[in-house]
Amino acid sequence: MTLWGQRVSWQLRLGLLALLPILIVLILLVVFPPDGNERAKWAQFIGRFHPLTVHFPIALILLVPVLELAALNSRFSHLRLSVDFVLGLATASAIVAAMLGWCLARSGGYSGPIMTQHMWGGISLAAVCWLCWILRASSNGPGLTNIYKTTLAIAVVLVAWTGYRGGQLSQGEDHLTEYMPIELRHALRLSDAALTVSSSGANTFYGARVEPIFAARCITCHGPHKHKANLRLDSYSSLMRGGKNGPVVRAGNAQASDLFRRITLSPDHDDFMPKGGKRQLSADQAKLIELWIAAGASGTLPTNAIQDAPAGSTTPAVVAEVTFEEIDAAAVASQRAPVASELARLKKKFPNILEYESRGSTDLLLNASILGPKFGDSDLAALSPLAEHITVADFSRTAITDRSATAIAAMKRLRVLRLTHTGITDPTLESLGVLDQLESLNVFGTRVTPAALPAIARLPRLAHFYVGQTAIPAGTTVPKALIGKLVF
Repeated sequence: MTLWGQRVSWQLRLGLLALLPILIVLILLVVFPPDGNERAKWAQFIGRFHPLTVHFPIALILLVPVLELAALNSRFSHLRLSVDFVLGLATASAIVAAMLGWCLARSGGYSGPIMTQHMWGGISLAAVCWLCWILRASSNGPGLTNIYKTTLAIAVVLVAWTGYRGGQLSQGEDHLTEYMPIELRHALRLSDAALTVSSSGANTFYGARVEPIFAARCITCHGPHKHKANLRLDSYSSLMRGGKNGPVVRAGNAQASDLFRRITLSPDHDDFMPKGGKRQLSADQAKLIELWIAAGASGTLPTNAIQDAPAGSTTPAVVAEVTFEEIDAAAVASQRAPVASELARLKKKFPNILEYESRGSTDLLLNASILGPKFGDSDLAALSPLAEHITVADFSRTAITDRSATAIAAMKRLRVLRLTHTGITDPTLESLGVLDQLESLNVFGTRVTPAALPAIARLPRLAHFYVGQTAIPAGTTVPKALIGKLVF
């Protein structure tokens, strides 16, 4: 046997061995397709490497036609020798990416036609790469060469199509056209998704006020083509049907509705929605959903049926000329004078954690979470000269303990207080009764117990009390003043 024949024979044997994992992934996709259910944490962990590995076959496959075209020039003919090696790497990386993709889709709670098409594109790409590799190794005549060229062209098209579907999964269905100029959009006869009118009707509260919120924040993961956890929010009927764990809306009871619970959790909670760094719902948007559910979650409720709903339009409005109130710098400086020197001193000691709330305000924002465990009880005590000027304080993940209870209670104008993942316990909360301006309190991930609830119930303006991952169980009995305010 000639050297060339030995090389081809060796590559064909290796190719037959490489065909086995392609067939395994194909069988897994057919028998165990993604069904929207989460399972097997280890498979989810492995699958998370799919976005990393998927770029290797993309680059390698696109490199092959470049090498083939360059080798047509006699000066670069030596590049042809590397094509077999590159195709082999492309095939191997495509197989690995397809396997990891199946692990992620099957175990990560994904489903929908875009997910299915992306997976079929990935396994088809692995198979076509394998075929290119085999044809390239055994090609010694014009007929096979033409088949190889055609197969390579198909591989390039599959890369583009599968990558586009992957982009839709991660960035949204309109990720390529979202910022397309309107003239080009019209020339290509593409619909303008941004101007699409609510399908449930503008004369209903759901269609005019609630559905646009889902369209803007939720349908990327829970739409017609991708429905994580088998939940779709692109229509009223799909919303009320719920997902893999049953209904997410309990008509008449917002606090028992999983949808409302998730959108009002602390952003660092595992169940918080929307995930993936997407912009969370505003307070007004969450309130609209709460009021709609409390009113019965009807799809036919008239637009003006809920009188105390937050104002706001869901349709583009005419942009009015914006004017800003003139700031009297001298007056502001005069108001800030009593604390200016102390603030300057503390800013040097604690860089970047103290700022004025606005250009014309004397109120201060304190963000000690920037310093993390480096910020402790003694540091908080050092801020006491500014205590009555602080209106928002974030001590998340700092080293403060119950020894800081008195210092926190001295911040009598606090509106927002975050104590997430700190060492505080019930005594600190029991000392907060003097904070009659407090509207939001977050003790997520602390050792707070139900014993502190009576003290918190005395806060007259408290609207949200975040108690996830504490010793306060979800079904605990709470004082009447706290009903509807606890967020787990």
